Amino acid sequence: MARFILRRLGQSALILLILSFVIYGLIGLMPGDPLDVMLASAPGATPDVIAHLRDIYGLDQPLLSRYWHWLISALTGDFGFSRTHSRPVLEVMAPALWQTTKLMLTAFALSALLSLVLGVVSALRPGGWIDGIVSLFAFAGMSLPVFWLALVLILVFAQTLHWLPASGMSAGRGGGVIDGLRHLILPVATLVLANTGGFTRYVRASMIETLRLDFIRTARAKGAGPLRIVLVHALRNAALPIVTMFGLSFGTLFSGALVTETMFAQWGMGKMVYDAILGNDFNLALTGLLLAALVTLLSSLAADLAYCWLDPRIEMT
Repeated sequence: MARFILRRLGQSALILLILSFVIYGLIGLMPGDPLDVMLASAPGATPDVIAHLRDIYGLDQPLLSRYWHWLISALTGDFGFSRTHSRPVLEVMAPALWQTTKLMLTAFALSALLSLVLGVVSALRPGGWIDGIVSLFAFAGMSLPVFWLALVLILVFAQTLHWLPASGMSAGRGGGVIDGLRHLILPVATLVLANTGGFTRYVRASMIETLRLDFIRTARAKGAGPLRIVLVHALRNAALPIVTMFGLSFGTLFSGALVTETMFAQWGMGKMVYDAILGNDFNLALTGLLLAALVTLLSSLAADLAYCWLDPRIEMT
């Protein structure tokens, strides 16, 4: 197991290295650079001043040389400065990362729990009225655009009923923990409704297939109760493809729900990377994208490790 984990971590490090070079090169090919944006506010700058600034920022060097200097600095924990915020990248990223962690972990946990319950209940009586209601809910969640769903929740619970705030973040700004949680309810509800439908369909399909296998009939013939059959025999064996789907989806969620964060004015990873790309903030955009890739790789590793816990017969080689 330890050998497998070390090998996967080495593969992840290699993938991150390749991704960093690809993303750095793609960002470098974008029209304009941070210095062009800076000089736009100082049209009277002379060519000598421009050349001197390019030398200071290293923009007069080849792309490979610039990437090498950035990589060496990043390995020591220095990811450079954010041009748009005039602060170190890690200082700018910390609030966005914390907000995304709160938002995505809460939404992912609730979506996973709700989809497991709905998927299992729906699979027990496929074609019944409960299955029809669950399927309708799942397809509605998968079909509704996220921005439309967010607008509906804002109109109903913020504008009409005045139960919840429509946008913003107050946690850490004097609002207290309770007020911070109130600001998270609508964004979390949007992500839960948008993601539970797809999760539920996966759980339902996997459970229906497992409940039709021979060992389930054997367990029933031996007198196992319905609850034991579902929780111990069926769900544990059906969980392997479900874990794969959950692991990959978590990495996608953590990269930031740009639409949700924009609709509710949440300063998260998705909004941060989007604004950084538009503002030619290369260091901030590159670090944010690499962090999203790292979380996706670690999520895939966690899913593989969960296989061993669910089915000890699986060997990690």
